[in-house]
Amino acid sequence: MSSKPKTNMGSGENRLLSLDFFRGIIMFLLVAEGTALWSVLVKEPVAGTFLEPFFQQFHHHPWNGLRFWDLVQPFFMFIVGVAMPFSYAKRRKRGDSKQKITRHIIQRCILLLAFGVGLHCGYRRELVWELWNVLSQLSVTIIIAYFLMRYKPSVQLVVSFGLLLLTEILYRTFPLDGYNQPFVKDHNFGSWMDMVLMGKINRGGGWVAINCIPTAAHTIWGVVVGKLLLSEKKASEKLKKLLVGGLVILAAGYLLHWTSVTPIIKRISTSSFVLASGGWSVLVLAFSYWFIDVKKINGWIFPFVIVGMNPIFIYLFSNTVGGQWFNGFVGIFINGFLGWFNAPGFLMALVTSLTVLALEWLLCYYLYRKRIFFKI
Repeated sequence: MSSKPKTNMGSGENRLLSLDFFRGIIMFLLVAEGTALWSVLVKEPVAGTFLEPFFQQFHHHPWNGLRFWDLVQPFFMFIVGVAMPFSYAKRRKRGDSKQKITRHIIQRCILLLAFGVGLHCGYRRELVWELWNVLSQLSVTIIIAYFLMRYKPSVQLVVSFGLLLLTEILYRTFPLDGYNQPFVKDHNFGSWMDMVLMGKINRGGGWVAINCIPTAAHTIWGVVVGKLLLSEKKASEKLKKLLVGGLVILAAGYLLHWTSVTPIIKRISTSSFVLASGGWSVLVLAFSYWFIDVKKINGWIFPFVIVGMNPIFIYLFSNTVGGQWFNGFVGIFINGFLGWFNAPGFLMALVTSLTVLALEWLLCYYLYRKRIFFKI
């Protein structure tokens, strides 16, 4: 933990407010999920109305398809990659050796893996060995992206597409009965790997730990984009490369899906899903870069930026203290007060979620004002 670093709202050299904003909006969405806001908004009286399809976009697709919420994890993993060249350049500038930075990355990944497993223990209320959390996935993708960062972008891109090809081959050619159906829930190569790694599969959900291999492409592409944005190229040239690259991989992902070659399935991170979600990641950042850093329309981003200043801390807080205690504690007072007026259960739940969200934002603001940043 560092108590007196520069804030992300500074005007230092190579500062990208769009990067800070993108990270902040992702964390805002994840914190809102931790308050159960998205779950509340698909229940009565919303259920069955014209609003239900909209709010269902804030929940994962059950299997074959793509919703907005399926993009949040790729956004998260992509933006981690974008930040890596900036962080590396900053550390080198202040005198850190390559060996010291490498040790930091390895230690960080070990911590992320521990936190990811720890969250599953908290969810289960017992000691478990489960690797489906985004933090566990990141602990692998960061390592892969970091050791590739020293190579040219062309090499990084070749490796990233190689990982997608490897995933396709493993899923399509795995011969073991019961796990040789590449796109069937619980009967694919990823589920078999879960049995090897954890002795169990994600019954009902269909998530697989080996997702860290194909989704490493998201973090690798983030590094490539980060290097581009850090370069001395003109903003117009950067935008052109981002738009072309984003559109190409977006189209490739949807083409694989629409032609039934490889369906878009987030829960096993098919190559079509990685391509489509990666394309959206690049395009959203490109738009943010154009709007916030090029056009300088950035006076409104502060509330989101401060949420992204302690991303791992606030994610852990909202999924442990928040989801497992604080939500219920706040609900005691909200439900008690609104109960005097015979308020419906939906309103009580909605006000509780919004109140928790506001209080957790205030916590982020307090950390910002005190210049407290948890570096992981």
